[in-house]
Formats: sequence, C-alpha cells, structure tokens
Amino acid sequence: MKHKLIKNFISKEELELGTHYYHLSHKKNNNEFDPENNNCDGIFYSDTFSETLLMKKLKFMEKETSLKLFPTYSFTRFYTYNSELKKHVDRPSCEISVSIMWDSDGTKWPLYIDGSPVEMERGDGVIYSGCDYAHWREPFEGDFHVQTFLHYVNANGVNKEYKYDKRSFNNNPEILWK
Repeated sequence: MKHKLIKNFISKEELELGTHYYHLSHKKNNNEFDPENNNCDGIFYSDTFSETLLMKKLKFMEKETSLKLFPTYSFTRFYTYNSELKKHVDRPSCEISVSIMWDSDGTKWPLYIDGSPVEMERGDGVIYSGCDYAHWREPFEGDFHVQTFLHYVNANGVNKEYKYDKRSFNNNPEILWK
C-alpha cells in the first residue's frame, strides 16, 4: 500500500484529549528535543498516551491493511518553525505506519509519500508503507504542528521480529498490551 488517507482517523474525544496532552507535554518538556535540529521540536518516543493509541487502533489498522499486525512503537513530534522532515525510508519497525495530525496553527504542511503530497486536517491519519516509499516534508513555515506516528509490522512478514520494537517488558509484554 503506497498510502491511504483516513478522514477522522481518531474520534473527536481522542482528538480533544490528545491535543491538550501534547500541548501540555511540549510546554512541560525539559529534555526531549530533536538533537538534529536547532529548534524547539519536542519529540516523544512511546509516551503512555500514544502507546495506548497504538494498541487501541491495532484492530482498525489490521482491517484497513488486510494484515495481521504486531505493534512496534509510537512516536510524537511537536514541530516548530523551520522544522523539516528529510526525505527517507523507515527502519524495519515502521513497516506499516499511520501518521496522525493532532493540531496546527493552520499552516498547510503536506506529507510527501513517493512524491505525492498528502494534506491532513486535525484528526486525520494517513496509512503508508514507510519502509517501501520515501517520505518527507518541506521546511515548516508556521508556528507549530503536532503529529503522532503509530508503527506496526506484518505478523507474518520478514520484519515480525521487530514486534514491540524489540523492547523487553519483563518477558511478558502481552499483559501490557491488552
């Protein structure tokens, strides 16, 4: 699958809660910043809220992709002025991904997947094969933009060993993911 835009990927209640959560997380952030950029982009690897969403959306993602999936990890970025997502393909833990748009100052900022621009509105998500298709964003000219990425692997595919992003959960991760 190259990409598939899902309008209202998250519910209005999830959108309201997540938007407030990430604005507050960014304001309270003391040490989780993008080390590659000299800006104030807050980065949050597998925070509790997005990990919960990773599991809540698992069945929906399986339905949309027609695949049995294993969750790997979540990642949220609070982009600021002049942020850039350089052109890249993802590591094996990101075989099937969905990028969810929480909030923005209103500045249009498309995600390019294999050269095709994808415009999202608050609450939308785009499902794509991050390992197969290069994706990027041009430098951001607005004030803020909040995006969460949920990542999965095909449970019957070549990347299945990346289940849970190879994280250890005391040898019993399933108890945390129910």
